[in-house]
Amino acid sequence: MDSSTTSVIHSYLGSAAEEMRRTLIRTAFSPVIYEVLDFGISVYSKDLDLIADAPGLAFFLGANDYAIRKGVEHVGVENLEPGDIVILNYPYWSSAHAADVAMFTPVFDDGEDAPFAYVCIRAHWLDLGAKDPGYVLDSTDIHQEGLILPALKVYKRGRPDREIVDLIRFNSRLPDNVLGDLEAQVAAVNTGIRRLKQIRRKFGGEQLETAIEGILDYGERVTRKALLDLPDGTWEAEDIMDDDGIDDVKIPMRVKVTIDGDRFVVDFSASPDMVAGPVNIPFGLTQTISKVALKILTTPSHPSNAGCFRPLDVVAPPGNLFHAVYPAATYTQWAAMIAMELVFKALAKAMPDRIAACSGGDVPGFLMYGKEPETNRDYAISNNEPVGWGAACNHDGSNALNHISTTMIRNTPIEVLEAKTGMQFESVELRCDSGGAGNHRGGLGIRRDIRIVWPGHFLSITKKSKTPPWALAGGLSPEPNTMHFFPDTERSKKTGTHRAAVEVGDRIVSISAGGGGHGHPWKREPQKVLDDVLDGYVSTEAARELYKVAIENGRIDEEATSRLRERQTE
Repeated sequence: MDSSTTSVIHSYLGSAAEEMRRTLIRTAFSPVIYEVLDFGISVYSKDLDLIADAPGLAFFLGANDYAIRKGVEHVGVENLEPGDIVILNYPYWSSAHAADVAMFTPVFDDGEDAPFAYVCIRAHWLDLGAKDPGYVLDSTDIHQEGLILPALKVYKRGRPDREIVDLIRFNSRLPDNVLGDLEAQVAAVNTGIRRLKQIRRKFGGEQLETAIEGILDYGERVTRKALLDLPDGTWEAEDIMDDDGIDDVKIPMRVKVTIDGDRFVVDFSASPDMVAGPVNIPFGLTQTISKVALKILTTPSHPSNAGCFRPLDVVAPPGNLFHAVYPAATYTQWAAMIAMELVFKALAKAMPDRIAACSGGDVPGFLMYGKEPETNRDYAISNNEPVGWGAACNHDGSNALNHISTTMIRNTPIEVLEAKTGMQFESVELRCDSGGAGNHRGGLGIRRDIRIVWPGHFLSITKKSKTPPWALAGGLSPEPNTMHFFPDTERSKKTGTHRAAVEVGDRIVSISAGGGGHGHPWKREPQKVLDDVLDGYVSTEAARELYKVAIENGRIDEEATSRLRERQTE
């Protein structure tokens, strides 16, 4: 087939995924889906190879690859019929925690007895009956983490299985939201079915199959070519996670990354064994971490497909922190965010001109749940706080963006949080001096002051609050993420991950980390330091102490700056 026709078919497939995305956003019940975009939408060939996806959470997109294979294997392709829709949240198969529910369906053309494609949608559900509402921070096995759905047909031949729907309804504290989001996923899946059938009828089955082969081969070819342009070698890195939610003991995380010609190997086997708490990572998610890193490094502007990941090998033995097995707890999967940057930390040793310093180190999240005073209805709404991105060898880090592991998702708008929870926001502001100092400065984190106006429960989630984000090439590390509960009271507590009952008038301060600096701070151009001071990004004290730039009355004191920098070079 000529490349033009292949490209056109590829665009049609991507358009089908995008239409599924729009259907989901417009019909979902929960802000975490329609505002935050906490979902992943994928289209697969008959052989379960990824051929198109829609913008969403990249960790979900990669996890779908693993989940659909496990799901089809469990159900049996011979047992799938037109109109069947399967749901799956068994973490070791679905590659996420139990609240992230994958839904997939085979796509049949009329009169055929074998599927020619599959579509898959994963989205975060607010509650499936875990031991704690909102989020589970201290589970010790999977059975404390909610209802488990091991690849069950929630729709059979186009009709809902009412027994399974009722099972979900009666196992959720928020059944209206959960079942509304289930039906939104069903609507999006059906959109994908219709569009894929139209594409096949427009181009014909043979042309579609030929185009898919071309799409996958091209994805592999451009990825291998990009790898060949990178240095060969093996590089290792280590970082620290706060704790496992059970014991207050720091957990080391280790990775070894190898580029060998056109192969990319990510090895987590030197990381510790599984721990008691819910920070263990299913192997499918570990594969996804590695896929995202490979994609960013090689073909960031090329649409993802299974061919792009053929050069990838991922190593983590069963029972390792990055290969959780039954009955390990997996709910608080913040280790994956830290590990995303850990891979880049290793690669920075090989290609310092291509890798930026650490971006906040983690995703500082918070969530409030309780009952609406006027309706007495339960609610649970969360937010992922933005962080400062790390500086690179040729530019500063960006201020207050979502962590790189969360890709396309957004933080929850203040308007939604204030309207639907007991939180009122007194201020949200960039934090002066929060970016790691360097020749190129790390981006700034934020401070958010929260006042409680309804009673309920508030929890924070971050697993890198005890150690700072890492810097590069002589740059400095910023302060880590912190959640300050009840400041200026006897109950004051600065922490990373915590759950507390809150009453009207209580205050909480969220402090997100900035990005790591790159290069020695005293090499930064004085005019850039002055600009930062005038913008409120850097204080005059930090300008003098860290950057060795003396600023008086909004101007650079050239003579004093020269003396400071001469002493530094000595």
